[in-house]
Amino acid sequence: MKTIKKLFGLLFHRVVLVGLAILLQVAFIGVILWRFAPYFIYFHLFSAVISVGVVLHIINGHTNPSYKIAWLIPVLVLPVFGVTFYLLLGGSRLSPRQKRKMRCISQQAAAQVPPNNPILDRMAEENPDAANQSRYLERYALSPVHRHTQTEYLPIGEITFQKMCQELEKAEHYIFMEYFIIEGGQMWDTLLEILRRKASQGVDVRVIYDDFGSIMTLPYRYDLQLEAMGIRCAVFNPFVPVVNLQLNNRDHRKICVIDGHSGFTGGINLADEYINAYEKYGHWKDTAVFLHGDAVWNLTVMFLTMWDYLKGGEKDFSRYKPLVYNPGGVKSDGYVQPFSDSPLDNETTGETVYLNLINKAKRYVHITTPYLIIDNEMVTALCMAAKSGVDVRIITPHVADKWYVHAVTRAYYEVLVESGVQIFEYTPGFIHAKTFVVDDEYAVVGTINMDYRSLYLHFECGAWMYKTRCVAQVAEDFLKTQAVSQPVSLEMCRSVPWYVRITRSVLSAFAPLM
Repeated sequence: MKTIKKLFGLLFHRVVLVGLAILLQVAFIGVILWRFAPYFIYFHLFSAVISVGVVLHIINGHTNPSYKIAWLIPVLVLPVFGVTFYLLLGGSRLSPRQKRKMRCISQQAAAQVPPNNPILDRMAEENPDAANQSRYLERYALSPVHRHTQTEYLPIGEITFQKMCQELEKAEHYIFMEYFIIEGGQMWDTLLEILRRKASQGVDVRVIYDDFGSIMTLPYRYDLQLEAMGIRCAVFNPFVPVVNLQLNNRDHRKICVIDGHSGFTGGINLADEYINAYEKYGHWKDTAVFLHGDAVWNLTVMFLTMWDYLKGGEKDFSRYKPLVYNPGGVKSDGYVQPFSDSPLDNETTGETVYLNLINKAKRYVHITTPYLIIDNEMVTALCMAAKSGVDVRIITPHVADKWYVHAVTRAYYEVLVESGVQIFEYTPGFIHAKTFVVDDEYAVVGTINMDYRSLYLHFECGAWMYKTRCVAQVAEDFLKTQAVSQPVSLEMCRSVPWYVRITRSVLSAFAPLM
């Protein structure tokens, strides 16, 4: 009986139903093409004209060249289907209504940036290079830099989970949570019980989750279940049975804000593999950062602007500021600047932050990333830094979560190792952490992978830190992680069989679309 029920549930899972609906749409297009076969020559000429227009549009667009090439191949080789799929999935275009809403969000975020930030002026006196990086984030990510913030690096999911439970129990006024993946289990069930109890006590509890990210882990209309518990909920980009452009853009951010003065961000989603409650791809290594103080304001603004975009009605942000429920403030721990990255503003904030850190490094750049699928600018920056004598090290997973993505990651090893970049694979399993640490001065902990999706297509966030105690913690944890990781030698890269190289080459051509 259980087997039949499980099979029934699988057959009628919304992923299956949506997949069937999309297949029907594709089949419908195929039938149309078949019916118009007698007019194929005219249809082909029409498609060729359209494909030329699409090619010119792609070439003259503001997207990354590698992303352009990945779309030019199917458009030129298969004009009919290539053009169709590009028009449906090839960018981040918005409807007029969405543009108006995004404009309002940008205006709301811009209103929270001080016109003259004395903290930035102070940083400029200490280190002009640091101030330049910070100024970029303030101007183009609308994320001001803060002091009066304590930082704590959380080197593993289990510690993050424990810390999050402790801080959520302290909530008296509001809790905001925004996550890409939520899945029932030990982690989420424990957190949900706290959220439900806090909501019953009058705390304003809100949750945003990405429908695509949670499509296999949450039941359909899970938001209604949360609402019934008193937890306000918004769903980002509800998955519908139509091939459409919005499938490309996902809310990959991980944000937790408590009473405006305490917050978390990092790579950890709310599912059991992130705390090693069960083994999915070996030992799961992930990280986060806990902030207490003024810098949490940036995370609050990120959440509220997204909430207003999805649900509307949130116009007055002032009552959520850190000092409202923490009037005593916090002692300064260096400079902290949480920032967001949107795929809809033509500004590649995440990549620019990473490139700035690499290009300004004097002694070392140490990186952890689950995916290493990078464009020419990033490859050049890493190689030039290593060739210039900077100690560049990257830790990637040894156990893959997606074989084809891991194959493309490994395709980049040889050119990097040849230039002096040291690459290590996390031997115990899968490393999902996204961290940068540079020269014992800078660190970034966040959600931004080193791949095209994170850098160009997703909503992301991170915390840029300069001279905080967290920087030393990230640096120490990197070395501990490296100690249990295996180095990748040039001989290993060059001894890869020819058929593996061909597979990687084919996959790499379409890497920006993965």
